[in-house]
Amino acid sequence: MSLPERLSFQEKLAYGLGDTASNFYFQFFNLFLVFYYTDIFGLAPAAVGTMMLALRVFDAVIDPAVGVLADRTNTRWGKFRPYILWGAIPYGVAGYAMFLNPGLTQHGKLVYAYVTYGIMWVAYAAINIPYSALMGVMSPSSEQRTSLSTYRFVCAFAGAFLIARLVVPLKNLLGRGNEAEGIRYTMLIFSVLSVALFFLTFAKTRERVAPLADQRGSFGEDLLNMLRNRPWVALFFSGLFTLVNAAVRNGSIIYYFKYVVRDEARFTLYATSGFVAFIAGAASTKLFLKLGDRRTLMIALSILNALMIASFYLVDPRSYAALITLNVVANFIVGPTPAMLWSMYADTADYGEWRFGRRTTGLVFSALVFSQKVGLAMGTGALGWLLAYYGFVANVDQTAASSLGIRLMFSVIPAALALIGTFAILFYPITDLKMKEIEADLARRKAVPA
Repeated sequence: MSLPERLSFQEKLAYGLGDTASNFYFQFFNLFLVFYYTDIFGLAPAAVGTMMLALRVFDAVIDPAVGVLADRTNTRWGKFRPYILWGAIPYGVAGYAMFLNPGLTQHGKLVYAYVTYGIMWVAYAAINIPYSALMGVMSPSSEQRTSLSTYRFVCAFAGAFLIARLVVPLKNLLGRGNEAEGIRYTMLIFSVLSVALFFLTFAKTRERVAPLADQRGSFGEDLLNMLRNRPWVALFFSGLFTLVNAAVRNGSIIYYFKYVVRDEARFTLYATSGFVAFIAGAASTKLFLKLGDRRTLMIALSILNALMIASFYLVDPRSYAALITLNVVANFIVGPTPAMLWSMYADTADYGEWRFGRRTTGLVFSALVFSQKVGLAMGTGALGWLLAYYGFVANVDQTAASSLGIRLMFSVIPAALALIGTFAILFYPITDLKMKEIEADLARRKAVPA
């Protein structure tokens, strides 16, 4: 039995840069969108929270449909790459349109936000679901996919680093005192870059893993098999709570520095130092894997990260050095977990093919992304509702209650959610040794008799 083809550095990098493109939007929205809607666009926090939940759930429902469609797509470019090619420009235009800031009434602004945010997530699903599934068919080797996933998340958080480092200075420079204009021009830059990077990903990647030649099945059968896929179910719930945690915490950072630290400018160094540490951690994934099995490492690193997030509640907001140090250590520790997790996602597609005789990579990835988007919807909605619950009022000094609420959203609340997500991984049954056995068995099934 021949060994799987090793992916080149160029192809891994080209694939990874697709997540740089995704994170120009994903992290922009995570870090600044609620803030933009409340402090710049002038919407009420509770209305923003409700909109975020409704449209993220709407977006998440679209994901499985995109995955099923991609599984049934057959072109000379493969199943998933065509969506990256044709989806790039609509993706860029939709993101920019969200920040045009038209002069409307309060009701008109809310309607505009609903429409543009909704269109944005349709465009995001149409390109990002196939992009995520592409990793599962670039190589049949779990080891190669883990390496590919490492490149992906180094590039993803390089994009996140650029967002954290550049958005506030760019909006101030380009806006010249007009925040709405500044953030619009800033988004235009990142929109153009996103489109270019997606074109590069399409051009330099290839699909190599095909379903069994005699594969047959209906959507209902595929869905039932996926729900019977125990590793997939465990990762579904882990992704759900992990992204609730991420949405609450990431969205609260800008509020924490503006209203608790009382120095919004310090947000940039805090966020960028954290992303640099995260990139370093992600780049060290191979070294971490020498310490043990992916499942065991995922659990251990996630618990440590949750404890560190909780400890931010005990740090004096005026102790900037302590905030930076804790943030750097926490992000380095959690850095390898996305790369390991997404390679485990690809393993669940292999497991489904091995266990049920049908490969549904698009459906598997889209349904896992569905869980993450529902988690983001819940977390972003909760952020708006919690701000309203604690009495937050934009652009004024906060009361003791609202300041406490912001501190809790920055620490204890996301830490508790992170621990729930970690608990779900306990039910993930595939060890690295078992995965090698599955790979070998699948290769034997697909081997052409001499």
